[in-house]
Amino acid sequence: MSTLLGFDFGLARIGVAVGETETSNAHPLPAIHDETNAGRFAGIEKLLAEWKPATLVVGLPVHLDGSEHAMTVRCRRFANQLHGRYGLPVVLVDERLSSAEAQERLSEAGLKGWRKQKSQLDSAAAQIIVQQYLESAQNAAS
Repeated sequence: MSTLLGFDFGLARIGVAVGETETSNAHPLPAIHDETNAGRFAGIEKLLAEWKPATLVVGLPVHLDGSEHAMTVRCRRFANQLHGRYGLPVVLVDERLSSAEAQERLSEAGLKGWRKQKSQLDSAAAQIIVQQYLESAQNAAS
């Protein structure tokens, strides 16, 4: 059994989720709301100390056709920084439509409207990203 921490990187917030390989389940955690690198990495270090993950998962945004854009480059840099700072394996997961799916799930759960969803949307997207990774790892093992 191992623990994973997943991130939905954004300029204003970083969504965070935790997953367990034994149960193949992921759960959202509070997002990191700091726009400075020092603040972001301080928040990440607290999460690493608490959850002691074996692997980090980072959502990789791309256009619907799979081509890269400016945020793709930023997310790759973030993933490289995570690996360089903490020495943990970092896996990039295609996050196409994860935010749209997260928004739909939050609406179905009764959180309708952008203002109500805003604080939870990034971590809900991180949960979807981690869940996708867990399901793909489970399918690869079958």
